[in-house]
Amino acid sequence: MFKVQTLNNISEKGLELFPKKEYEVGEKVAEPDGIIVRSFKMNDMELPASLKAVARAGAGVNNIPVARCTEKGIVVFNTPGANANSVKELVVSALFLASRNLFNAIAWVKTLQGKGDEVSKLVEKGKSQFVGPEIKGKKMGVVGLGAIGSMVANDCVALGMDVCGYDPFISVEAAWGLSREVKRAKSLDALLADCDYISLHVPLTDDTKGYLSAKKFNLMKKGIVILNFARGELIVTADLKKALEAGQVAAYVTDFPDDAMLGMEKVIPVPHLGASTPEAEENCALMAVKQLKDFLENGNIVNSVNFPNCEMPKSGNTRLVIANKNVPMMIGQITTVLAEKKINISDMLNRHKGDVAYNIIDIEGDIDAAALEKIRKIDGIIMARLV
Repeated sequence: MFKVQTLNNISEKGLELFPKKEYEVGEKVAEPDGIIVRSFKMNDMELPASLKAVARAGAGVNNIPVARCTEKGIVVFNTPGANANSVKELVVSALFLASRNLFNAIAWVKTLQGKGDEVSKLVEKGKSQFVGPEIKGKKMGVVGLGAIGSMVANDCVALGMDVCGYDPFISVEAAWGLSREVKRAKSLDALLADCDYISLHVPLTDDTKGYLSAKKFNLMKKGIVILNFARGELIVTADLKKALEAGQVAAYVTDFPDDAMLGMEKVIPVPHLGASTPEAEENCALMAVKQLKDFLENGNIVNSVNFPNCEMPKSGNTRLVIANKNVPMMIGQITTVLAEKKINISDMLNRHKGDVAYNIIDIEGDIDAAALEKIRKIDGIIMARLV
């Protein structure tokens, strides 16, 4: 029986995929084989020795100690695209919210409470201070054309905007789903200098931290509107404040406000609502459970952030899965152990990602504990288990 610990409330639709006779699932499960998590911060958590995989019901994995998991051979999954529509709808909402000055307008109207019959007249008199432009015909720059960014770009095209995108690492799948009307920006700087609106959809990495700073703000059109529903740390807050005060940036809408931003008049702070829809939570849970279940039962890896995608139909009596450092002679050492035991390989798949490699080996017959332990003791082996 597999054991799965839940560190947050996970949609029942997803958890129902675990057969009750084969899985023990719950918040207080001890010695889990797998963990399903949403926003729970695992960074300082002691990882159980039994743990084989962590499935994040969402895209970001900043709350998971990925490097530590990799060292221990623990596969970390995320669910890219599962909440894409939810985030996309919020981005489009933010586009109108900022462009038409709705956030400040609504806040101002609420100050008229208690004015009685005067409210209608005061509204008519004061509405001119909240005039904002239409988005049709304006230029939208989408930075990052993954699952969410490509959907934002396509919807902005449908709304009549002139859309250009920038993503030097765009996948073939994302490119196929992108509208022909989306123009390709030659560089990030070219996009920033040419657009009226910018929507960020890049992951937070060491290279993208502080992605937009004073140098980038100075390239932008005066009065630009920036939408950030990716990660807060992509922006240098102190530089943003100066750009807002100078009027270089007309409005900044973010799903990741920090304390300093809450005091800035032209910032529209949203309390991380990107994936806060029943549909998104359900989709993320379903994808996370399916990926974790397939890994535990079959050793297949899909949508891992620290190990390569590696999946293969079963063809032998027994399946051996092995993670190792991506160095020469590893395959030879593993197969030598199998050959010594006169174990025939019926099928095999090897993939690598950065410094780690992953192997699925289907064998005819069984492998004894001594042979498995000998493989585990090979220098460079991170994890080996039978499925």
